[in-house]
Amino acid sequence: MTTAPVSVLAIAAHRDDVELTCGGTLIKAARRGQRTAIVDLTQGEMGTRGSASLRAEEADRAAEILGCSSRESLGLPDAGIENTPATREALARVIRRLAPRVVIAPALEGRHPDHRVAAQLVRDACFVAGLAKIAPDAPKHRPLKILHALAYRQDFVRPSFVVDISEEFEHKMDAVRCYASQFEGATQAGEVYPNGEPLYDVVTHHAATYGSLIRTRYGEPFFTTEMMRVDDVTALEVATF
Repeated sequence: MTTAPVSVLAIAAHRDDVELTCGGTLIKAARRGQRTAIVDLTQGEMGTRGSASLRAEEADRAAEILGCSSRESLGLPDAGIENTPATREALARVIRRLAPRVVIAPALEGRHPDHRVAAQLVRDACFVAGLAKIAPDAPKHRPLKILHALAYRQDFVRPSFVVDISEEFEHKMDAVRCYASQFEGATQAGEVYPNGEPLYDVVTHHAATYGSLIRTRYGEPFFTTEMMRVDDVTALEVATF
């Protein structure tokens, strides 16, 4: 397990969630020389297709494509994630060890109960990680920022911002395709609602939709609960007309 601090830590319920929702953003960060890491809260053992061991192999290959410095599983029960003092402390210990500046969490709402619970668990664990009297044997650390990955949402939450992943998109799809056990021949996965097309095409359509909002080819959307700060309004991008 890595102990060196990372710039961006993506935490998700299942192996493959990160690739679908923020894989391009992680690739972009890694290309800038920033250390990134992934924590999968479960091993995906309840998935209809594949197995936990196969998904672990697929996740390792995908992490290499994403350029992550480390990837680990917290080992919580798939389809049974709970936000409890014990799970908060377990995740807080990982957050302290990796000391990220930014944490990417699931969307606050979702079809899969694991996704909804995971989103709040991540927020609570980030807070708990800054409390010195909880797990006092590990130095406290609280991330600066929590971002919620919004891709595939159906509740029409307006993104706080969209990351341009046009140059990273093909590599993102390479990482997604690592999960052949889950996606090969599939038309639906996780929060991705089906429209009859192959899953890979649906992922492409979503990325293109978010990219169009910032006048680029592909994008990944994120939401923050706090207001974004701008110091120089003349540096703002995305034309109004």
